Amino acid sequence: MSIMSIPEIVYYVLALAFCFCAFSVVLKWNELRYSRKGMPPGTMGWPIFGETAGFLKQGPDFMKSKRARYGNLFKSHALGSPVVISMDPELNRYILQNEAKGLVPGYPVSMRNILGNGNIAEVHGALHKRIRGSILSFIGPAAIRGHLLPEVDKFMQSFLDNWAGKTIDIQHKTKQMAFFVSMKLIVENEPSPFHEAFKATFDNIVSGTFSLPIKIPGTNYFRGLQTRKKVVATLKEVLTKRRSSLATHADILDQLMDLKCKLNDEEIIDQIITFLYSGYETVSTTTMMAVKYLHDNPRVLEEVREEHFAIKERKRPEDVVSWDHYKHMVYTRAVIFETLRLANIVNGVLRKTTKDVELNVSIDYDYHLLGFTIPQGWRVYVYTRETNCDPSLYPEPFSFKPSRWLEKGLESHNHNMLFGGGVRLCPGKELGIVIISLFLHYFVTKYRWDVEENELRKFPRVEAPNGLHIRVAAY
Repeated sequence: MSIMSIPEIVYYVLALAFCFCAFSVVLKWNELRYSRKGMPPGTMGWPIFGETAGFLKQGPDFMKSKRARYGNLFKSHALGSPVVISMDPELNRYILQNEAKGLVPGYPVSMRNILGNGNIAEVHGALHKRIRGSILSFIGPAAIRGHLLPEVDKFMQSFLDNWAGKTIDIQHKTKQMAFFVSMKLIVENEPSPFHEAFKATFDNIVSGTFSLPIKIPGTNYFRGLQTRKKVVATLKEVLTKRRSSLATHADILDQLMDLKCKLNDEEIIDQIITFLYSGYETVSTTTMMAVKYLHDNPRVLEEVREEHFAIKERKRPEDVVSWDHYKHMVYTRAVIFETLRLANIVNGVLRKTTKDVELNVSIDYDYHLLGFTIPQGWRVYVYTRETNCDPSLYPEPFSFKPSRWLEKGLESHNHNMLFGGGVRLCPGKELGIVIISLFLHYFVTKYRWDVEENELRKFPRVEAPNGLHIRVAAY
């Protein structure tokens, strides 16, 4: 082994020193680039990439370390955009309640480009109000009671048939369930092979929305964009076929095509993709985690079973679950809310500033945010995870206690942001709860199950990387 000469050692030391200085200069330049008087404290990381790696990989720990250093409001750069992150419940509520003051939806560039610029989550003002009102008319409580509930019931009975004696990946199954039931409601007349092929294409959408918007082959973002092109092409074919047919359909697609606030084909497709994406993620993951939590909490499971067997006794075997039956699933509803809270299915909500916004909201312990200004075009991340685990709001916050949601007013309290907030409260909230409730109705009354040891990740999405396997037996 040769020994380096002194000149070689000096060369390598100088090279390392130069690299260190260069990195320091780049980081300092990036900090100065986003520096402005009156802004919250924080760091911006590297140009382009920012602190995305730490944000995605460390998740809650990243947030906690930032809060320990900078307080409940700090700046960063993640998922391709400069962002201010709020971890304060009162300030979060203020942000979500004040869209008219320049705090409009501002999802990551990757999500916006893959889901489409015309989806309901992106539009605002009068257009959002019209689209939201129309969507509520065909997925809200009246529509559920009228015709959606029997369709969901019929689907669940078939989907949950013949699971006894099998080991299944409940993550895979709940994704299938959420996607296929949504597709049935959107396009009722398409055959099962169409739905299965469409799902196989759609799978890349989800991973692409949580990625850096770098359009390079092989990246999740690139795959997401390519998937969108295929999905758009398929949905355009469906639209063309609908228009050439004289038949009418009692599904969401027909109602989107007949809206009074006329949408063009691209806007219709954006709504469908967003509807599928929302159900695919939230409904499937909540159902999966409810199955796990019920297994881990036998007393809760027994109470859920009692509720559903009581409903079965009130109807004939051939009858579908009615709206009245659904309204008696009070404890099941509490289980769903507690699952959303404890699993942190939704970690936060993004807004974007349309102008310079001053946050002069006071919070407890006499610390004032007066003077903090968010520049126009920045994202604001309303981080709700810490609120969901706040012991002042939820005693014993890390325990699975659905009974807490039976307390009057808890579901509607000011800091409950499980379904968003303000004018952006999820229009599909009740339909999502119905889908999960009917899944649990047939699942707990037909089967018992054991959960195998599986890895679970909680950030940026709740998922089991290798699946969540359960052994199912007849009850």
